Amino acid sequence: MIGPPRLTRFEKARVVGARALQISMGAPILVDVPEGYSSPIDIALKELEAGILPITIRRTLPDGTYQDIPLKWLLEGERE
Repeated sequence: MIGPPRLTRFEKARVVGARALQISMGAPILVDVPEGYSSPIDIALKELEAGILPITIRRTLPDGTYQDIPLKWLLEGERE
């Protein structure tokens, strides 16, 4: 894998933003939402922390090629 072995702050913002938009448009929520979690952004962050989002991060390399990395792998790098 090329690049940092964890999710960058820019990738995290993109994933949370995209997932929050999906939730606000009526997508099913993948985690149990406790009282007080009414914002789609809060719910998206909780889903990200749980590591259950089926998302792949595409990192473009300097030579124009790209690398597809499952989100789960990048979240494991943060926990180490």
